Amino acid sequence: MTTRHMSDIVRHQNPVTLAPSATVKEACRCMREHRVGAVLVVDKGRLAGIFTGRDAVCRVLAEGKSAATTKLAEAMTPDPDTMPPGKTAVEALRQMSDGGYRHVPVVDQGKVVGIVSRGDIRGLEQARERFGEGHLAAL
Repeated sequence: MTTRHMSDIVRHQNPVTLAPSATVKEACRCMREHRVGAVLVVDKGRLAGIFTGRDAVCRVLAEGKSAATTKLAEAMTPDPDTMPPGKTAVEALRQMSDGGYRHVPVVDQGKVVGIVSRGDIRGLEQARERFGEGHLAAL
């Protein structure tokens, strides 16, 4: 069985990035436009945080804040867990499962190269993460 690495999954990605000073409304508009569930927040070329639809609901709407005036710096998840491009899809799934999140930025030597979500990883990799390699032989 082949094992996909993060570098294979993000090879042709151009992840959606915004500055911490962008508003939640801008981020939500970008996510809708690009049909993605997360925006990477980049400050001076470095990953500062991640903003997801869950952040919009829990940190802005549920608290009665204005999406038009709330900055990403106030609503993002700062310093998110990341993974290097050499890690496998199964490792990404495990990291997301262990951390309780759906997206993980892929960073190579401090530079954002992509982002992976659970939806990017399907089929055999999800089965491997859920059941382990030994159970797959029986499938």
